[in-house]
Amino acid sequence: MNIKIKKLNKEAVIPSYAKPGDAGMDLTAIEASWDGPEVTYHTGLAIEIPEGYVGLLFPRSSVYKTGQSLTNCVGVIDSGYRGEIMLKFRRSLHILSPDQRLYQKYKEYNVGDRVGQLVIIPFPYIELEEVEELNDSLRGSGGYGSTGT
Repeated sequence: MNIKIKKLNKEAVIPSYAKPGDAGMDLTAIEASWDGPEVTYHTGLAIEIPEGYVGLLFPRSSVYKTGQSLTNCVGVIDSGYRGEIMLKFRRSLHILSPDQRLYQKYKEYNVGDRVGQLVIIPFPYIELEEVEELNDSLRGSGGYGSTGT
């Protein structure tokens, strides 16, 4: 599948798969802008995702070394979006404790680091039908923890 991607900045790095079989393409930061405990990593890229597909942004597994988490857990790039791909992270609250010794062992991403992954997948278009009753199921209305520990 071919998907159009545009460099908005000459420093931008076209995403690629690190290894055969990888689901996500690595995204590289070309700029970082801080706003308090939050940092936005800019990729300098825009993408044209086909209708019927969605781009999902995930942190890389190396995020555990940074003490950061993606603010929206998983970013969603809809097929109609043509703006810059950006990832916003927040320092974990335990990092911001008065005891700064915890903070010292973490190192944020730098410009030039791979900061996230882009996964593009198809999705079904759903039409919801409002009803008065739902069919019974084995689980029923059991919520959090209802299937055991």
